[in-house]
Amino acid sequence: MIDCSKSTISRWLLLVCLACGLGTRAAADEPPANQRENWKPLFDGKTLTGWKPTRFGGEGEVRVEDGSIVLDFGSSLTGITLSGEFPTSNYELQLEAMRAEGIDFFCGLTFPVKQSHCSLIVGGWGGSVVGLSSIDGKDASENETTKYMKFEKGRWYPIRVRVTDERIQAWIDGKLEVDQDIRDRRISTRVEVDPSKPLGFCTWETKASLRKISYRPVKP
Repeated sequence: MIDCSKSTISRWLLLVCLACGLGTRAAADEPPANQRENWKPLFDGKTLTGWKPTRFGGEGEVRVEDGSIVLDFGSSLTGITLSGEFPTSNYELQLEAMRAEGIDFFCGLTFPVKQSHCSLIVGGWGGSVVGLSSIDGKDASENETTKYMKFEKGRWYPIRVRVTDERIQAWIDGKLEVDQDIRDRRISTRVEVDPSKPLGFCTWETKASLRKISYRPVKP
């Protein structure tokens, strides 16, 4: 006999709604199937072709070693900046980053956001802060994207950033950690990392390695 009581029907409706909601979120997290490939490499694994060491002043050595870009200790920033052009919106960028030595951010990724730029900080402010710098003038350590994560030295962390006209999203180690609506928000960078524009990576008094850097366009 089928139970058609109001309570049973309500439970079924709740389960259906939850399933639909989860499916919608999963779809929002991942691009359509026809966009899941077509990654274009930005680093050949052998040379710094297409990149240049960033002139922060006091920067450490930048070199290619064992298929990765090594950013040595600087006083205080060391980094690389893309030499060519890069999209300003509707794109994804991915890489793997590793903190080799030091206790501060091992991936400060500065990227275009329409007519402005923003930075994703991974492991900053003493080693654990993740977030965007800056939202309405507030740093990664003091806005709604601020998170605290533990990072192990010597471990590679996959990082992926998606930029559209409406959102900035970032995945670290396969998990969505930043999901920021940027409509009617002021997006900017700290002045210290301005030399990283339009696209660049840097570290703060930390030795790090970067590899498997690539990007692809996405539909808004």
